[in-house]
Amino acid sequence: MTRIVSLLPAATDLVAVLGRLSDVVGRTHECDWPPGRVEGIPVVTRAEFDPDALSSREISAATHRGSGLYTLDGELLAALAPDVVLTQDLCEVCAVSYRQVSEAVRTLDTGPLVVSLEPATLDGVLDCLRRVGEVLGVPDRADAEIAALRTRLGALPAPGRRPRVVALEWLDPIWPAGHWVPEQIALAGGEPLLAAAGEHTRPVPWDAVVEARPDVLLLVPCGFAPERTLAEAPELAARPGWADLPAVRTGQVWVLDGPAYFNRPGPRVVDGAELLAAVFRGEETPQARRVSSS
Repeated sequence: MTRIVSLLPAATDLVAVLGRLSDVVGRTHECDWPPGRVEGIPVVTRAEFDPDALSSREISAATHRGSGLYTLDGELLAALAPDVVLTQDLCEVCAVSYRQVSEAVRTLDTGPLVVSLEPATLDGVLDCLRRVGEVLGVPDRADAEIAALRTRLGALPAPGRRPRVVALEWLDPIWPAGHWVPEQIALAGGEPLLAAAGEHTRPVPWDAVVEARPDVLLLVPCGFAPERTLAEAPELAARPGWADLPAVRTGQVWVLDGPAYFNRPGPRVVDGAELLAAVFRGEETPQARRVSSS
C-alpha cells in the first residue's frame, strides 16, 4: 500500500479513476468525489472562513488582501505518515498553497514524495493522470484511462454553426474561465470568447462581456455549487446591458457545476465537454440549468 495524502480535489479524482482510492489516508475538506467513498477519509485542511457567509466580492477581496483561504493541519499530516503527497502550485485560491505544503513536509520524518500537478490544458490534465499513474505504480491503468478519455473527446459531434460562448469562473469581479475551459468549449462545438486555451486569465470589466455579445453565457464559478451560483445570478442580471445580450434574449444563459466539470483539472473535464455539447445542441439535461431572462 502507498499511503497517499491528496491536497487537491482534482488529485483525489485522478486517484479514484486509477483505482487507488483505498490508499488515500488524507484529503482536503473539498474532496467530494466519488460521493459515498471519500467521506470517511481524514480531512487535513480547513477553510479560514465560511464561504457561504460571504459574497463573491467579499471572497475575492479577502484573497487579494493576502488572507489565506485554507489551513493545513501539519500535526495530522505527520500522524498520517504519507508516502506520497499530491498538491499543486497553480492557484492558491483553489487549494492549500504549495508553500504551506512544502513547510509542513519539511518537518516530517517520513520524507514523502511531493507531486505538484499544474496542468493548463486538456493535454496537461491527461498528462497528470499519466504522471500519477506512474507514481502509484499503475502506468498501464493510466494509459488505458487516458485512451478512453481521448476516445470520448474524439466522439464529440462535429460542429455546424459555432455559437459564440463566454464562460465565467467568477461573477464579482467578472473573471473569464481560462486554462482548459476554452478547449472544452471548442471541442463541444462552440467558439470561446474572452479567454484562450491554456491562458491564466484575469478579471475583466462587465463591459467586456457586453461587447463580446455571446450567444451562450456559461456560469461556472470556481468552488460554487449550482445552487449558490443561481442565488447570485440576479446580481449579474442587474448589470447594465444584461437584457441586450444575445444569450439572454434567446434563453442561453446556463448555470453548470463548476467544481464537478470545469474548475478542477481531473478526468471529469471530459464529462464537462460532453455536457457543453448537449447544451450547444439545445438539449435540456439535469446538469445544466437555465437562468431566467426576466
